Amino acid sequence: MIKYILSFIGAGILLTACQKTLSTGDAGFDVTVNTTTLPVGDTLRFAFTGSPDVISFYSGEPGKRYEYRNRTSAEGAPTLRFRTTRANGSQANSLALLVSNDFAGVLVKDTAATISQINSATWTDISSRASFSSGTVTPSGTIDLSDFSAQNKPVFIAFKYAGFTGTAQNKWTIDSFAVTNTLADGTKYVIANMNAYNSAYTNYGVTTYSPGFFACKVSNNYNWSIGSTSLVITGATSAGAATSPAEAWVITGPIDLKKVTPDAGVSIKTVSQTAGDLQYTYKYAAPGTYQVVFSGGKTSAGERHYTTKSFSITVQ
Repeated sequence: MIKYILSFIGAGILLTACQKTLSTGDAGFDVTVNTTTLPVGDTLRFAFTGSPDVISFYSGEPGKRYEYRNRTSAEGAPTLRFRTTRANGSQANSLALLVSNDFAGVLVKDTAATISQINSATWTDISSRASFSSGTVTPSGTIDLSDFSAQNKPVFIAFKYAGFTGTAQNKWTIDSFAVTNTLADGTKYVIANMNAYNSAYTNYGVTTYSPGFFACKVSNNYNWSIGSTSLVITGATSAGAATSPAEAWVITGPIDLKKVTPDAGVSIKTVSQTAGDLQYTYKYAAPGTYQVVFSGGKTSAGERHYTTKSFSITVQ
């Protein structure tokens, strides 16, 4: 008998716990706005009715557009830019810029296997697309990567260092590295930069990550140093020390050249707030027509039902 009583109590507790996870909010809500046409810098005022659990606001500006909240890829014009500085010698052809879409990747803690992967990959030398330093800080110029984007495969971008015997081997510094996907509407998304793979940066206020860099020495002991702002390699600093050739690679990737960062809304109401007491204001810094969207409704561990309310706002 005691067993059955305990079972009944346990089932009651479980049912109560499940009921507590269900929302008591409304899936629907309404929004009013004080105006749909206003000058730059003036204030929009939104008022709400209903009892949704949550509401998010999308202003319609780049990075804050509801229709692009799930977009991660878009056709654009991918480009690469960086700067180089050469020092300690004047060996020609000591730095090359290459791209591959069939590199099998880096094998961590297995240098020999990684070198084999590098050697077996198909690398396209695009050094001729860039300007390189002959002694002073030199911008590369804008390097078009559209031909690689058209192949619909992720790419690896590499800098290959070569040091030759007989004269001092060059020191190279690379900084300001950035790959950008520019869309037809003028929005620009940085899809790779100097950041480490686990160091975030933002596009239009939305967090994203770069694939990072990996250094691999193929011959001799000289290798790339990867810092937070630059890549640096120094070969033999004198002719007497340059008794054997050096080769080292630093590689990014894989990079999706069509990558974009999904747009994101701003949470303006949580479950603990009352919609009727919510007064939300917003100002636009630039003229244009913006599609404002409020997305909200009821949400809990057991359900999620959202609705949207939208306004076309003209800022003059």
